[in-house]
Amino acid sequence: MSEQQIRDLMAAREAAMAARDASTLGSHYAPDVVAFTLAPPLAQRGADVISVEAREAWFETFEGPIEYEIQDLEVFLGGDIAYCHALNRLSARPKGAPAGFSLWFRSTVCFRREGGEWLITHVHDSTPFHMDGTLRAAVDLKP
Repeated sequence: MSEQQIRDLMAAREAAMAARDASTLGSHYAPDVVAFTLAPPLAQRGADVISVEAREAWFETFEGPIEYEIQDLEVFLGGDIAYCHALNRLSARPKGAPAGFSLWFRSTVCFRREGGEWLITHVHDSTPFHMDGTLRAAVDLKP
């Protein structure tokens, strides 16, 4: 049952991203969450991650639909601690940009069960980079 609860939570996050539902996204986090996301800064904690207003402001930087896909989700459980990893795709068009983008990235999400509810305690998203001296993010990769 716990694995399905985590899969359901991740599916709800996938749907909330596409629906621009900042409240649902914020409700999934533990108060002491730490997030290493694609955008600066290097780390965010607690209220900075949970903030509905900040996520709504981020959603407003895009025109049209936001597509979000979670692929190859694997879930691992150990008592009241769990984690999952997947490949995620974000596609959107920034306001004022002539075209949109589609980006695949790696994501690991850690959970703690509190009162029967799974809460996200840590998120780590990343893109690989070319190690050929250019240090360019490898945003053109696809699974």
